[in-house]
Amino acid sequence: MAIEERPAETAKGVPIDFEQDVIQRRPVTTQAGLGGEDVPMGRSVLANDDNIVFTSVANLVNWARSRSPWPLGYGLACCAIEMMATAGPHHDLSRFGAEVFRSSPRQADVMIVAGTVTHKMAPRLRRLYEQMPEPKWVIAMGACASSAGMFNNYAIVQSVDKIVPVDIYLPGCPPRPEALIDAVVKLQRKIRGEPLVKRSA
Repeated sequence: MAIEERPAETAKGVPIDFEQDVIQRRPVTTQAGLGGEDVPMGRSVLANDDNIVFTSVANLVNWARSRSPWPLGYGLACCAIEMMATAGPHHDLSRFGAEVFRSSPRQADVMIVAGTVTHKMAPRLRRLYEQMPEPKWVIAMGACASSAGMFNNYAIVQSVDKIVPVDIYLPGCPPRPEALIDAVVKLQRKIRGEPLVKRSA
């Protein structure tokens, strides 16, 4: 859609009429203001004229939170190699807004526990979880974090949910990077449906 050319006398120095030259001549877009096909917005009402979206604050905040989960990489064993590969250029976790692996728990909102958790490591894991700001989520990556895997002995915590509340369990030994991307997408879906209240730890 092309915008019509202005008359020659207007281009030579006639002052611009804002109402006629700017507002009336703006390009027509779709409801979501993106051009092309309409983007479905759940539980919202769209106005056609001025690209206004009516929604609740809870939907807007959860939509923003789900689009930028910043993980705290907590690599303990071989699952950490797959977690690092997920952020690499071949799999590109940044497509889902989760490429910023933080080294400080105060800047992260998703803890990815990748690997075997020993009883000696469990208090450190809990301390890092408590230092993360609310709201926060946990992904248990791999069989060792989910259920201790093949290590059924006195030194290994049999499931990380005895230490921190887990939102997504990711099976595999070790799980592929595609599986971690799927877990991040499922976590984003879960975040979009949560209420804006404080979660119990």
